[in-house]
Amino acid sequence: MNKNKTLLEPKVIYESPDFVAVNKPAGLLVHETAVSGKNVEKEETLADWAVKRYPEVKEVGDDPKTRPGIVHRLDKETSGVIIIPKTQAYFLYLKNLFQNHKIEKTYLALVKGRVKSESGVIEKPIGLKPNTVKRVVGGRKMKNVREAVTEYKVKKRFSYAGKDYTLVEATPLTGRTHQIRVHLFSIGYPVVGDKLYGGGENALGLDRQFLHADSIEFPSSSGKMIKISADLPEELQKALDKLTIT
Repeated sequence: MNKNKTLLEPKVIYESPDFVAVNKPAGLLVHETAVSGKNVEKEETLADWAVKRYPEVKEVGDDPKTRPGIVHRLDKETSGVIIIPKTQAYFLYLKNLFQNHKIEKTYLALVKGRVKSESGVIEKPIGLKPNTVKRVVGGRKMKNVREAVTEYKVKKRFSYAGKDYTLVEATPLTGRTHQIRVHLFSIGYPVVGDKLYGGGENALGLDRQFLHADSIEFPSSSGKMIKISADLPEELQKALDKLTIT
């Protein structure tokens, strides 16, 4: 992927006095990690961008020195909508909504294979495979095992170059690291382009995983429901355009 600065610029899709919603491009890290922090040349993050554009965000969060304004995350190679609170009060409000499962996030994922069921629920605990960054379901030696539940439904089925693909809408009911990727892989449908769980190889020419945080919905502090959607990135739309609906 060409990681030039223009490509990695998040796009503001909604803004209020309390928060800003952005469409995060794939390749942009949400905040500095132990690994990224060791880079000779520091990697610019979404948190860095937020502080530059909204200086008040510098004081917001549980750990504003390393994660200013960050109340939820997306994997580096996942694109889509992220909410950034501008004040500590709204950060705490959103944090409470997340903890009480009052925020619904919907993702689009293109997976390998033809998903047979029109919809389903994957309820499998996820843990960390020892001495790796890989998450797994099942296995006696998993660490930090947590309950994980993902709902999914089929949007469209496709074929391309003799292989089947399915576009699914996935809604995580819990917020575990790599949850959607791990759960879809666990039922035999890895996300296209996923180097960690899907083998990485894909005939569609993608150099990122086809996983996009399509929308987020939650009640505002006044009680009105807010739904914010993020457009599908050009590289993912081009991949879909190659496919034939079956």
